[in-house]
Amino acid sequence: MPSAFHSLLLPLNRKRKSKLRRSRNHPKESKPKKSKNHLAAGSGDPSFHLKTSSSSFRSNTCLVQPLGNLLLSASPRANLRDAGLGSLRAIPDDLLLDVLGLLPARDLTALSAASKALYVVASHDPLWRALVLDELGGWFDFAGTWRDTYVAAVSGGRRSRRSPRGPEIRGFYSDYLFQSWLCANMEMRHEWLARDNIQRRRGLTVEQFIAEFEEPNRPVLLEGCIESWPALKKWTREYLLDESAGKEFAVGPVSMTLDRYFKYSDNVQEERPLYLFDAKFAEKVPEMGRDYEVPVYFREDLFSVLGEERPDHRWVIIGPAGSGSSFHVDPNSTSAWNAIIKGAKKWVMFPPEVVPPGVHPSADGAEVTSPVSIMEWFMNFYSACKTWEKRPIECVCRTGEVVFVPNGWWHLVINLEESIAITQNYVSRRNLLNVLDFLKKPNASELVSGTKDRVNLHDKFCSAIEAAHPGMVNQLELEAEQKAAARKKKASFWDSALDANTGGFKFSF
Repeated sequence: MPSAFHSLLLPLNRKRKSKLRRSRNHPKESKPKKSKNHLAAGSGDPSFHLKTSSSSFRSNTCLVQPLGNLLLSASPRANLRDAGLGSLRAIPDDLLLDVLGLLPARDLTALSAASKALYVVASHDPLWRALVLDELGGWFDFAGTWRDTYVAAVSGGRRSRRSPRGPEIRGFYSDYLFQSWLCANMEMRHEWLARDNIQRRRGLTVEQFIAEFEEPNRPVLLEGCIESWPALKKWTREYLLDESAGKEFAVGPVSMTLDRYFKYSDNVQEERPLYLFDAKFAEKVPEMGRDYEVPVYFREDLFSVLGEERPDHRWVIIGPAGSGSSFHVDPNSTSAWNAIIKGAKKWVMFPPEVVPPGVHPSADGAEVTSPVSIMEWFMNFYSACKTWEKRPIECVCRTGEVVFVPNGWWHLVINLEESIAITQNYVSRRNLLNVLDFLKKPNASELVSGTKDRVNLHDKFCSAIEAAHPGMVNQLELEAEQKAAARKKKASFWDSALDANTGGFKFSF
């Protein structure tokens, strides 16, 4: 959390540029003076800088300051929060917001008129985001904030030329509420982007890729392998809008047309932007499916033997800067590739045996709790990895590049600018046994994803593999046993150093 003794120069009334930029989770603001937020995340950390961008619809006013600033105020005991919440002040902010999340919009609006403190809490935009998505689905025109979006929708789409002026708020201190604002408004720090230790390869043969990366289960960034894709040249915003007119795509918990989503992504500035992540894009817009082909390294895809019953395996991904995926392992123990058609993504990857800091998987693997947003993870946990023996693999993947994500690897991805990508999960013979083991776990019905028949997928897959590739599974199991036996025979350093007869060490030169 922010250091208590760092002054915050918070940019109030930062005007937003009228120019729409789809690449923004934080469309750029054009207030004459650039504001910097000299806020430290912890001891010894350099300052953070606030984005100079935001949406064209509203001024980006922060009503809250971090709790540490209360110590520097003229009246250290005068927190507007405590005075204005009354008996509710004893409830922690996160729990209070959970309670307010149960209220309908009418009650939330009435509550905000009770006091300045309740106005701050009831205006917390994620509360209104939940109301919009729950009541309107994807049929909304984003109006700069979720609260304004809701008001515009219930008033028949009419927006007042002059938004009602809210009360002047001073002296409200809350780490929880301020953190959400900060994560939405701060820039990625240079040190978070500087580390690039992934292997970058160009011109690999398929055999080299298998031997050096797929077989040993190591990530790699591949260059020059999608240069022939029509999508690299064709997928402008205008092209996508024309081809997909009237079609809806999966965006978080709702479905949206691209024009509505672009209006949202151009003008949103929030901690967790909605992410377009659609598994049926090629069926909805066949031309999009024809605008790319699977890179040569990933064309052995054994799940294809299931035909229409295979789990979801390919997605188009579109999102503004700041959108992305928090730490996860790809479904069904598959490997994956992710190709950037436009934009740039920061990747952080940990091997299967290393759980990232801040991530808490359940014992059976059915659930993964990651209680922080992507930006908050960088603030609070990224620096902790510096001292780890097994540091993460990191890179920034840009237009025309492809990242190979081996099975079981934890990975986080955040868009550094507006990005469009294609990703596919696949099963090759190098990974087939892992997938089969995963599908037959006792709690497979909870673990398996992307298909309706989770319970019987293992048996169906085995039968289809045997029909299409007789003897493959038995041969792979035999090879795995031979490799395991060979590893056992290979003496470790301590085995070779220990003299079995004397129980002491032996040294040979």
